[in-house]
Amino acid sequence: MSTEKFNLASFQGKMKILHLSWMAFFITFVVWYNMAPLKAVIVNDLGLSNDEWKTLLILNVALTIPARVLIGTLTDKFGPRLVYSSLLAICSIPCFTFALAESYTQLVISRFALGFIGAGFVIGIRMVSEWFPAKELGTAEGVYGGWGNFGSAAAAFTLPTVAVLFGGEDGWRYAIGITGLMSLIFSVVYYKNVSDTPKGSTYFSPKTMGGLEVTSKGDFFFLLVMKLPLYFALALLNWKLSPQGVSMLSSNVATIIYIGLMLLFFYDSYGAFKVNKNVFKQPVPEIHRYAFKQVAVLNVLYFATFGSELAVISMLPAFFAETFDLSMAVAGLLAGMYAFMNLMSRPGGGYISDKFGRKKTLLILTAGLAMGYFVVSQINAAWPIWLAVLAVMACSFFVQAGEGAVFAVVPLIKRRLTGQIAGMTGAYGNVGAVTYLTVYSLVDASTFFMVIAATAVIGFVALLMMVEPKGTITEVREDGTVELITVG
Repeated sequence: MSTEKFNLASFQGKMKILHLSWMAFFITFVVWYNMAPLKAVIVNDLGLSNDEWKTLLILNVALTIPARVLIGTLTDKFGPRLVYSSLLAICSIPCFTFALAESYTQLVISRFALGFIGAGFVIGIRMVSEWFPAKELGTAEGVYGGWGNFGSAAAAFTLPTVAVLFGGEDGWRYAIGITGLMSLIFSVVYYKNVSDTPKGSTYFSPKTMGGLEVTSKGDFFFLLVMKLPLYFALALLNWKLSPQGVSMLSSNVATIIYIGLMLLFFYDSYGAFKVNKNVFKQPVPEIHRYAFKQVAVLNVLYFATFGSELAVISMLPAFFAETFDLSMAVAGLLAGMYAFMNLMSRPGGGYISDKFGRKKTLLILTAGLAMGYFVVSQINAAWPIWLAVLAVMACSFFVQAGEGAVFAVVPLIKRRLTGQIAGMTGAYGNVGAVTYLTVYSLVDASTFFMVIAATAVIGFVALLMMVEPKGTITEVREDGTVELITVG
Protein backbone atom coordinates (compact mmCIF):
# COMPACT_ATOMS: atom_id res chain seq x y z
CA MET A 1 0.00 0.00 0.00
CA SER A 2 1.44 3.34 -1.08
CA THR A 3 2.30 5.69 1.82
CA GLU A 4 2.63 9.14 0.18
CA LYS A 5 0.16 11.89 1.11
CA PHE A 6 -3.24 12.25 -0.50
CA ASN A 7 -2.66 15.21 -2.81
CA LEU A 8 -4.94 15.74 -5.82
CA ALA A 9 -2.38 18.07 -7.40
CA SER A 10 0.15 15.21 -7.56
CA PHE A 11 0.56 12.87 -10.52
CA GLN A 12 2.96 10.43 -8.86
CA GLY A 13 2.54 7.00 -7.26
CA LYS A 14 -0.96 6.24 -6.02
CA MET A 15 -2.25 9.64 -7.16
CA LYS A 16 -1.20 8.85 -10.73
CA ILE A 17 -3.18 5.60 -10.52
CA LEU A 18 -6.24 7.49 -9.19
CA HIS A 19 -6.08 10.15 -11.91
CA LEU A 20 -5.61 7.67 -14.76
CA SER A 21 -8.43 5.49 -13.38
CA TRP A 22 -10.99 8.30 -13.13
CA MET A 23 -9.99 9.39 -16.63
CA ALA A 24 -10.66 5.86 -17.91
CA PHE A 25 -14.05 5.86 -16.17
CA PHE A 26 -14.77 9.37 -17.52
CA ILE A 27 -14.16 8.16 -21.08
CA THR A 28 -16.42 5.12 -20.61
CA PHE A 29 -19.25 7.45 -19.56
CA VAL A 30 -18.62 9.86 -22.47
CA VAL A 31 -18.91 6.88 -24.85
CA TRP A 32 -21.89 5.36 -23.01
CA TYR A 33 -23.82 8.66 -23.07
CA ASN A 34 -22.62 9.98 -26.45
CA MET A 35 -25.99 9.38 -28.13
CA ALA A 36 -28.52 11.35 -26.03
CA PRO A 37 -27.13 14.89 -26.65
CA LEU A 38 -27.26 14.27 -30.42
CA LYS A 39 -30.83 12.97 -30.48
CA ALA A 40 -32.27 15.60 -32.84
CA VAL A 41 -29.68 15.19 -35.60
CA ILE A 42 -29.53 11.37 -35.37
CA VAL A 43 -33.34 11.06 -35.50
CA ASN A 44 -33.51 13.50 -38.39
CA ASP A 45 -30.62 11.97 -40.37
CA LEU A 46 -31.87 8.38 -40.18
CA GLY A 47 -35.60 9.11 -40.02
CA LEU A 48 -36.20 7.39 -36.68
CA SER A 49 -39.56 7.34 -34.93
CA ASN A 50 -39.89 8.30 -31.26
CA ASP A 51 -40.47 4.63 -30.34
CA GLU A 52 -37.31 3.59 -32.20
CA TRP A 53 -35.31 6.21 -30.32
CA LYS A 54 -36.73 5.05 -26.96
CA THR A 55 -35.77 1.49 -27.89
CA LEU A 56 -32.16 2.60 -28.44
CA LEU A 57 -32.17 4.20 -24.96
CA ILE A 58 -33.38 0.90 -23.43
CA LEU A 59 -30.78 -1.12 -25.34
CA ASN A 60 -28.06 1.26 -24.14
CA VAL A 61 -28.50 -0.03 -20.57
CA ALA A 62 -29.71 -3.60 -21.24
CA LEU A 63 -26.31 -5.32 -21.24
CA THR A 64 -24.84 -3.23 -18.42
CA ILE A 65 -26.53 -5.27 -15.66
CA PRO A 66 -24.94 -8.67 -16.53
CA ALA A 67 -21.79 -6.90 -17.80
CA ARG A 68 -21.04 -5.33 -14.41
CA VAL A 69 -21.24 -8.76 -12.73
CA LEU A 70 -19.07 -10.40 -15.42
CA ILE A 71 -16.50 -7.57 -15.55
CA GLY A 72 -16.22 -7.65 -11.74
CA THR A 73 -15.36 -11.36 -11.90
CA LEU A 74 -12.79 -10.86 -14.69
CA THR A 75 -11.21 -7.95 -12.78
CA ASP A 76 -10.69 -10.05 -9.66
CA LYS A 77 -9.19 -12.85 -11.75
CA PHE A 78 -6.99 -11.03 -14.28
CA GLY A 79 -6.40 -7.63 -12.64
CA PRO A 80 -7.82 -4.17 -13.38
CA ARG A 81 -4.95 -3.05 -15.64
CA LEU A 82 -5.61 -5.69 -18.31
CA VAL A 83 -9.41 -5.67 -17.97
CA TYR A 84 -9.84 -1.86 -18.11
CA SER A 85 -7.49 -1.53 -21.10
CA SER A 86 -9.26 -4.38 -22.92
CA LEU A 87 -12.73 -2.94 -22.24
CA LEU A 88 -11.75 0.50 -23.57
CA ALA A 89 -10.22 -1.00 -26.73
CA ILE A 90 -12.96 -3.54 -27.47
CA CYS A 91 -15.86 -1.13 -26.85
CA SER A 92 -14.39 1.40 -29.28
CA ILE A 93 -15.49 -1.02 -32.05
CA PRO A 94 -19.29 -0.76 -31.51
CA CYS A 95 -18.77 2.98 -30.96
CA PHE A 96 -17.25 3.25 -34.45
CA THR A 97 -19.96 1.04 -35.98
CA PHE A 98 -22.65 3.25 -34.39
CA ALA A 99 -20.99 6.33 -35.91
CA LEU A 100 -20.96 4.64 -39.33
CA ALA A 101 -24.46 3.09 -39.12
CA GLU A 102 -26.71 3.54 -42.15
CA SER A 103 -29.69 1.52 -40.92
CA TYR A 104 -31.70 1.16 -37.73
CA THR A 105 -30.57 -2.46 -37.37
CA GLN A 106 -26.93 -1.35 -37.30
CA LEU A 107 -27.77 1.28 -34.67
CA VAL A 108 -29.55 -1.36 -32.54
CA ILE A 109 -26.70 -3.90 -32.61
CA SER A 110 -24.04 -1.24 -31.93
CA ARG A 111 -25.96 0.32 -29.05
CA PHE A 112 -26.73 -3.05 -27.46
CA ALA A 113 -23.01 -3.93 -27.52
CA LEU A 114 -22.07 -0.49 -26.13
CA GLY A 115 -24.01 -1.27 -22.96
CA PHE A 116 -20.90 -3.24 -21.98
CA ILE A 117 -18.79 -0.09 -21.56
CA GLY A 118 -21.09 0.96 -18.70
CA ALA A 119 -19.41 -1.80 -16.65
CA GLY A 120 -16.05 0.00 -16.62
CA PHE A 121 -16.85 1.63 -13.27
CA VAL A 122 -16.38 -1.57 -11.23
CA ILE A 123 -12.83 -2.12 -12.54
CA GLY A 124 -11.48 1.09 -11.04
CA ILE A 125 -13.07 0.33 -7.67
CA ARG A 126 -10.72 -2.67 -7.35
CA MET A 127 -7.72 -0.74 -8.73
CA VAL A 128 -8.14 2.17 -6.29
CA SER A 129 -8.66 -0.21 -3.35
CA GLU A 130 -5.24 -1.77 -4.04
CA TRP A 131 -3.41 1.56 -3.85
CA PHE A 132 -5.05 3.48 -0.98
CA PRO A 133 -5.17 2.72 2.77
CA ALA A 134 -8.55 2.31 4.50
CA LYS A 135 -8.41 5.81 6.05
CA GLU A 136 -8.26 7.40 2.55
CA LEU A 137 -10.25 4.84 0.61
CA GLY A 138 -13.65 6.56 0.75
CA THR A 139 -12.20 9.84 -0.51
CA ALA A 140 -10.20 8.14 -3.27
CA GLU A 141 -13.16 6.02 -4.44
CA GLY A 142 -15.36 9.14 -4.28
CA VAL A 143 -13.00 11.12 -6.52
CA TYR A 144 -12.80 8.15 -8.90
CA GLY A 145 -16.59 7.75 -9.04
CA GLY A 146 -17.57 11.43 -8.98
CA TRP A 147 -15.07 12.79 -11.48
CA GLY A 148 -15.50 9.81 -13.78
CA ASN A 149 -19.29 9.98 -13.58
CA PHE A 150 -19.06 13.56 -14.86
CA GLY A 151 -18.33 12.05 -18.29
CA SER A 152 -22.08 11.90 -18.95
CA ALA A 153 -22.46 15.65 -18.32
CA ALA A 154 -19.31 16.39 -20.34
CA ALA A 155 -20.79 14.49 -23.28
CA ALA A 156 -23.99 16.55 -23.04
CA PHE A 157 -22.04 19.84 -22.88
CA THR A 158 -19.48 19.19 -25.64
CA LEU A 159 -20.68 16.71 -28.28
CA PRO A 160 -23.36 18.94 -29.87
CA THR A 161 -20.67 21.63 -30.31
CA VAL A 162 -18.23 19.11 -31.80
CA ALA A 163 -20.93 17.99 -34.24
CA VAL A 164 -21.58 21.62 -35.29
CA LEU A 165 -17.84 22.29 -35.73
CA PHE A 166 -17.55 19.41 -38.19
CA GLY A 167 -20.80 20.57 -39.79
CA GLY A 168 -23.00 18.92 -42.36
CA GLU A 169 -25.31 15.99 -41.86
CA ASP A 170 -22.37 13.79 -40.81
CA GLY A 171 -21.28 16.06 -37.94
CA TRP A 172 -22.85 13.73 -35.35
CA ARG A 173 -20.92 10.79 -36.82
CA TYR A 174 -17.61 12.59 -36.34
CA ALA A 175 -18.55 13.55 -32.77
CA ILE A 176 -19.37 9.95 -31.82
CA GLY A 177 -16.38 8.60 -33.76
CA ILE A 178 -14.04 10.89 -31.78
CA THR A 179 -15.31 9.40 -28.49
CA GLY A 180 -14.47 5.92 -29.82
CA LEU A 181 -10.99 7.13 -30.80
CA MET A 182 -10.50 8.55 -27.28
CA SER A 183 -11.43 5.16 -25.84
CA LEU A 184 -9.02 3.28 -28.14
CA ILE A 185 -6.07 5.62 -27.50
CA PHE A 186 -6.61 5.71 -23.73
CA SER A 187 -6.68 1.90 -23.56
CA VAL A 188 -2.99 1.98 -24.57
CA VAL A 189 -2.19 4.91 -22.23
CA TYR A 190 -3.78 3.08 -19.29
CA TYR A 191 -2.06 -0.25 -19.97
CA LYS A 192 1.38 1.36 -20.24
CA ASN A 193 1.11 3.58 -17.15
CA VAL A 194 -0.53 1.59 -14.33
CA SER A 195 0.12 -1.57 -12.35
CA ASP A 196 -2.41 -3.63 -10.39
CA THR A 197 -0.68 -3.11 -7.04
CA PRO A 198 2.14 -1.04 -5.52
CA LYS A 199 5.55 -2.69 -5.77
CA GLY A 200 5.87 -5.57 -3.33
CA SER A 201 2.13 -5.94 -2.67
CA THR A 202 0.20 -9.15 -3.39
CA TYR A 203 -2.77 -9.15 -5.77
CA PHE A 204 -5.28 -11.55 -4.23
CA SER A 205 -7.52 -13.42 -6.69
CA PRO A 206 -10.56 -15.65 -6.06
CA LYS A 207 -9.75 -19.36 -5.76
CA THR A 208 -12.24 -20.21 -8.51
CA MET A 209 -14.32 -18.38 -11.12
CA GLY A 210 -18.02 -18.96 -11.70
CA GLY A 211 -19.67 -17.23 -8.77
CA LEU A 212 -19.21 -15.05 -5.70
CA GLU A 213 -17.67 -16.86 -2.74
CA VAL A 214 -19.69 -16.83 0.49
CA THR A 215 -18.69 -18.21 3.86
CA SER A 216 -21.80 -19.88 5.31
CA LYS A 217 -24.82 -21.98 4.21
CA GLY A 218 -27.27 -19.20 5.07
CA ASP A 219 -25.28 -16.70 3.02
CA PHE A 220 -25.36 -19.03 0.00
CA PHE A 221 -29.18 -18.98 -0.08
CA PHE A 222 -29.15 -15.23 0.65
CA LEU A 223 -26.87 -14.80 -2.42
CA LEU A 224 -29.38 -16.65 -4.64
CA VAL A 225 -32.22 -14.41 -3.40
CA MET A 226 -30.15 -11.28 -4.12
CA LYS A 227 -29.48 -12.49 -7.68
CA LEU A 228 -33.20 -12.54 -8.49
CA PRO A 229 -33.70 -8.75 -8.95
CA LEU A 230 -30.92 -8.73 -11.58
CA TYR A 231 -32.92 -11.21 -13.67
CA PHE A 232 -36.23 -9.45 -12.97
CA ALA A 233 -34.72 -6.22 -14.34
CA LEU A 234 -33.60 -7.99 -17.52
CA ALA A 235 -37.09 -9.51 -17.83
CA LEU A 236 -38.53 -5.99 -17.42
CA LEU A 237 -36.31 -4.73 -20.26
CA ASN A 238 -37.48 -7.66 -22.39
CA TRP A 239 -41.10 -6.74 -21.60
CA LYS A 240 -40.41 -3.15 -22.72
CA LEU A 241 -39.10 -4.43 -26.07
CA SER A 242 -41.99 -6.91 -26.52
CA PRO A 243 -45.39 -6.20 -28.18
CA GLN A 244 -46.60 -4.97 -24.74
CA GLY A 245 -43.94 -2.23 -24.93
CA VAL A 246 -42.29 -0.74 -28.03
CA SER A 247 -42.85 -3.88 -30.17
CA MET A 248 -39.24 -4.28 -31.26
CA LEU A 249 -39.37 -8.01 -30.45
CA SER A 250 -42.06 -10.40 -31.57
CA SER A 251 -44.09 -12.25 -28.96
CA ASN A 252 -42.25 -15.51 -29.73
CA VAL A 253 -38.78 -13.94 -29.42
CA ALA A 254 -39.77 -12.28 -26.12
CA THR A 255 -41.00 -15.64 -24.79
CA ILE A 256 -37.74 -17.32 -25.80
CA ILE A 257 -35.79 -14.60 -23.94
CA TYR A 258 -37.94 -15.11 -20.80
CA ILE A 259 -37.19 -18.84 -20.90
CA GLY A 260 -33.50 -18.10 -21.54
CA LEU A 261 -33.36 -15.83 -18.48
CA MET A 262 -34.91 -18.56 -16.31
CA LEU A 263 -32.39 -21.13 -17.56
CA LEU A 264 -29.56 -18.63 -17.08
CA PHE A 265 -30.62 -18.06 -13.46
CA PHE A 266 -30.53 -21.81 -12.76
CA TYR A 267 -27.15 -22.12 -14.49
CA ASP A 268 -25.84 -19.12 -12.51
CA SER A 269 -27.11 -20.67 -9.28
CA TYR A 270 -25.42 -23.97 -10.13
CA GLY A 271 -22.14 -22.07 -10.79
CA ALA A 272 -22.49 -20.38 -7.39
CA PHE A 273 -23.04 -23.80 -5.78
CA LYS A 274 -19.92 -25.24 -7.42
CA VAL A 275 -17.84 -22.35 -6.06
CA ASN A 276 -19.38 -22.63 -2.58
CA LYS A 277 -20.10 -26.34 -2.12
CA ASN A 278 -17.43 -26.58 0.59
CA VAL A 279 -19.57 -24.52 2.99
CA PHE A 280 -22.04 -27.44 3.02
CA LYS A 281 -19.27 -29.87 4.01
CA GLN A 282 -17.44 -27.99 6.75
CA PRO A 283 -17.69 -24.54 8.39
CA VAL A 284 -15.35 -21.80 7.16
CA PRO A 285 -12.92 -20.77 9.93
CA GLU A 286 -14.13 -17.61 11.67
CA ILE A 287 -11.01 -15.65 10.67
CA HIS A 288 -11.83 -16.08 6.95
CA ARG A 289 -15.56 -15.29 7.14
CA TYR A 290 -17.41 -12.22 5.92
CA ALA A 291 -21.10 -11.40 6.28
CA PHE A 292 -22.94 -11.39 2.93
CA LYS A 293 -25.64 -9.20 4.49
CA GLN A 294 -23.09 -6.36 4.20
CA VAL A 295 -23.16 -6.80 0.41
CA ALA A 296 -26.97 -7.08 0.36
CA VAL A 297 -27.40 -3.80 2.28
CA LEU A 298 -24.99 -2.00 -0.07
CA ASN A 299 -26.93 -3.40 -3.06
CA VAL A 300 -30.19 -1.92 -1.73
CA LEU A 301 -28.55 1.45 -1.03
CA TYR A 302 -27.01 1.66 -4.50
CA PHE A 303 -30.38 0.71 -6.00
CA ALA A 304 -31.83 3.82 -4.30
CA THR A 305 -28.87 6.17 -4.93
CA PHE A 306 -27.34 5.48 -8.35
CA GLY A 307 -30.59 3.92 -9.62
CA SER A 308 -32.51 7.08 -8.84
CA GLU A 309 -29.73 9.27 -10.29
CA LEU A 310 -29.86 7.51 -13.67
CA ALA A 311 -33.65 7.63 -13.72
CA VAL A 312 -33.93 11.28 -12.61
CA ILE A 313 -31.29 12.47 -15.13
CA SER A 314 -33.41 10.86 -17.87
CA MET A 315 -36.66 12.64 -16.91
CA LEU A 316 -35.59 15.90 -15.23
CA PRO A 317 -35.24 18.13 -18.34
CA ALA A 318 -38.78 17.25 -19.48
CA PHE A 319 -40.07 17.65 -15.89
CA PHE A 320 -38.67 21.20 -15.64
CA ALA A 321 -39.87 22.10 -19.15
CA GLU A 322 -43.43 20.91 -18.48
CA THR A 323 -43.76 22.18 -14.90
CA PHE A 324 -42.40 25.69 -15.52
CA ASP A 325 -43.17 26.04 -19.26
CA LEU A 326 -39.48 26.40 -20.22
CA SER A 327 -37.71 25.76 -23.51
CA MET A 328 -35.91 22.38 -23.64
CA ALA A 329 -32.55 24.21 -23.84
CA VAL A 330 -33.14 26.11 -20.57
CA ALA A 331 -34.72 23.07 -18.90
CA GLY A 332 -31.74 20.93 -19.93
CA LEU A 333 -29.31 23.48 -18.49
CA LEU A 334 -31.16 23.60 -15.16
CA ALA A 335 -31.49 19.80 -15.01
CA GLY A 336 -27.75 19.51 -15.73
CA MET A 337 -27.11 21.00 -12.28
CA TYR A 338 -28.17 17.62 -10.84
CA ALA A 339 -25.35 15.77 -12.63
CA PHE A 340 -22.90 18.66 -12.09
CA MET A 341 -23.06 18.05 -8.33
CA ASN A 342 -21.16 14.76 -8.89
CA LEU A 343 -17.83 16.61 -9.02
CA MET A 344 -18.03 17.44 -5.31
CA SER A 345 -20.82 15.34 -3.80
CA ARG A 346 -19.46 11.87 -4.43
CA PRO A 347 -15.92 12.64 -3.20
CA GLY A 348 -17.59 14.49 -0.28
CA GLY A 349 -19.57 11.38 0.68
CA GLY A 350 -16.41 9.28 0.63
CA TYR A 351 -14.48 11.86 2.66
CA ILE A 352 -17.20 12.12 5.34
CA SER A 353 -17.25 8.32 5.51
CA ASP A 354 -13.46 8.22 6.07
CA LYS A 355 -13.66 10.83 8.84
CA PHE A 356 -16.83 9.96 10.74
CA GLY A 357 -17.47 6.26 10.18
CA ARG A 358 -19.04 4.19 7.39
CA LYS A 359 -22.39 3.24 8.94
CA LYS A 360 -23.14 6.59 10.60
CA THR A 361 -22.45 8.44 7.33
CA LEU A 362 -24.68 6.09 5.34
CA LEU A 363 -27.53 6.45 7.84
CA ILE A 364 -27.42 10.26 7.70
CA LEU A 365 -27.13 10.40 3.90
CA THR A 366 -29.91 7.84 3.35
CA ALA A 367 -32.23 9.80 5.65
CA GLY A 368 -31.35 12.97 3.71
CA LEU A 369 -32.03 11.12 0.46
CA ALA A 370 -35.53 10.12 1.57
CA MET A 371 -36.34 13.64 2.77
CA GLY A 372 -34.81 15.18 -0.37
CA TYR A 373 -37.00 13.19 -2.75
CA PHE A 374 -40.06 13.85 -0.59
CA VAL A 375 -39.43 17.62 -0.93
CA VAL A 376 -38.85 17.29 -4.71
CA SER A 377 -42.15 15.38 -5.01
CA GLN A 378 -43.92 18.56 -3.79
CA ILE A 379 -42.55 20.79 -6.60
CA ASN A 380 -45.25 22.33 -8.79
CA ALA A 381 -45.79 25.37 -11.05
CA ALA A 382 -46.46 27.59 -8.03
CA TRP A 383 -42.85 27.20 -6.81
CA PRO A 384 -40.24 29.82 -7.79
CA ILE A 385 -37.89 28.18 -10.30
CA TRP A 386 -34.82 29.02 -8.21
CA LEU A 387 -36.30 27.19 -5.22
CA ALA A 388 -37.12 24.11 -7.34
CA VAL A 389 -33.54 24.02 -8.69
CA LEU A 390 -32.17 24.46 -5.15
CA ALA A 391 -34.33 21.56 -3.88
CA VAL A 392 -33.16 19.31 -6.72
CA MET A 393 -29.49 20.20 -6.11
CA ALA A 394 -29.82 19.58 -2.36
CA CYS A 395 -31.44 16.23 -3.08
CA SER A 396 -28.69 15.34 -5.57
CA PHE A 397 -26.04 16.02 -2.90
CA PHE A 398 -27.51 13.26 -0.70
CA VAL A 399 -27.90 10.93 -3.69
CA GLN A 400 -24.33 11.27 -4.93
CA ALA A 401 -22.69 11.55 -1.50
CA GLY A 402 -24.59 8.34 -0.69
CA GLU A 403 -23.03 6.68 -3.75
CA GLY A 404 -19.59 7.75 -2.54
CA ALA A 405 -20.29 6.40 0.94
CA VAL A 406 -21.51 3.03 -0.45
CA PHE A 407 -18.29 2.52 -2.37
CA ALA A 408 -16.26 3.63 0.64
CA VAL A 409 -17.46 0.34 2.19
CA VAL A 410 -17.41 -2.07 -0.79
CA PRO A 411 -13.59 -2.61 -0.84
CA LEU A 412 -13.52 -3.26 2.94
CA ILE A 413 -15.56 -6.48 2.89
CA LYS A 414 -13.24 -9.03 1.23
CA ARG A 415 -10.23 -7.84 -0.80
CA ARG A 416 -10.00 -10.68 -3.32
CA LEU A 417 -13.73 -10.39 -4.08
CA THR A 418 -13.82 -6.57 -4.40
CA GLY A 419 -14.46 -6.63 -8.16
CA GLN A 420 -17.32 -9.10 -7.85
CA ILE A 421 -18.91 -7.25 -4.91
CA ALA A 422 -18.53 -3.93 -6.78
CA GLY A 423 -20.00 -5.60 -9.88
CA MET A 424 -23.08 -6.85 -8.03
CA THR A 425 -23.59 -3.55 -6.18
CA GLY A 426 -23.05 -1.58 -9.38
CA ALA A 427 -25.53 -3.80 -11.23
CA TYR A 428 -28.12 -3.03 -8.55
CA GLY A 429 -27.75 0.65 -9.48
CA ASN A 430 -28.82 -0.22 -13.02
CA VAL A 431 -31.63 -2.44 -11.70
CA GLY A 432 -32.82 0.60 -9.74
CA ALA A 433 -32.76 2.75 -12.89
CA VAL A 434 -34.78 0.21 -14.88
CA THR A 435 -37.28 -0.16 -12.02
CA TYR A 436 -37.71 3.58 -11.42
CA LEU A 437 -38.05 4.41 -15.13
CA THR A 438 -40.70 1.70 -15.46
CA VAL A 439 -42.54 3.26 -12.49
CA TYR A 440 -42.18 6.69 -14.17
CA SER A 441 -43.84 5.36 -17.33
CA LEU A 442 -46.90 4.38 -15.24
CA VAL A 443 -47.36 7.30 -12.79
CA ASP A 444 -46.95 11.09 -12.58
CA ALA A 445 -43.68 12.77 -11.58
CA SER A 446 -44.75 13.48 -7.98
CA THR A 447 -45.59 9.81 -7.34
CA PHE A 448 -42.34 8.78 -9.05
CA PHE A 449 -40.29 10.88 -6.59
CA MET A 450 -42.33 9.53 -3.66
CA VAL A 451 -41.57 5.93 -4.73
CA ILE A 452 -37.84 6.72 -4.67
CA ALA A 453 -38.21 8.27 -1.20
CA ALA A 454 -39.99 5.10 -0.01
CA THR A 455 -37.18 2.83 -1.26
CA ALA A 456 -34.67 5.09 0.53
CA VAL A 457 -36.60 4.47 3.76
CA ILE A 458 -36.32 0.70 3.10
CA GLY A 459 -32.57 1.21 2.61
CA PHE A 460 -32.36 3.08 5.93
CA VAL A 461 -34.05 0.19 7.76
CA ALA A 462 -31.75 -2.34 6.02
CA LEU A 463 -28.75 -0.25 7.09
CA LEU A 464 -29.58 -0.82 10.75
CA MET A 465 -28.53 -4.47 10.20
CA MET A 466 -25.15 -3.56 8.74
CA VAL A 467 -22.04 -3.97 10.88
CA GLU A 468 -19.35 -1.27 10.62
CA PRO A 469 -16.20 -2.72 8.96
CA LYS A 470 -13.53 -2.73 11.67
CA GLY A 471 -10.14 -4.25 12.43
CA THR A 472 -8.70 -6.40 9.67
CA ILE A 473 -9.75 -8.78 6.91
CA THR A 474 -7.65 -11.84 6.13
CA GLU A 475 -6.35 -13.02 2.76
CA VAL A 476 -4.17 -16.08 2.10
CA ARG A 477 -1.08 -15.74 -0.09
CA GLU A 478 -0.11 -18.45 -2.60
CA ASP A 479 2.52 -19.78 -0.18
CA GLY A 480 -0.21 -20.33 2.44
CA THR A 481 0.72 -17.46 4.74
CA VAL A 482 -2.03 -15.15 5.97
CA GLU A 483 -1.98 -11.38 5.35
CA LEU A 484 -4.05 -9.06 7.55
CA ILE A 485 -5.45 -6.03 5.72
CA THR A 486 -6.55 -3.10 7.90
CA VAL A 487 -10.09 -1.88 7.15
CA GLY A 488 -10.83 0.46 10.05
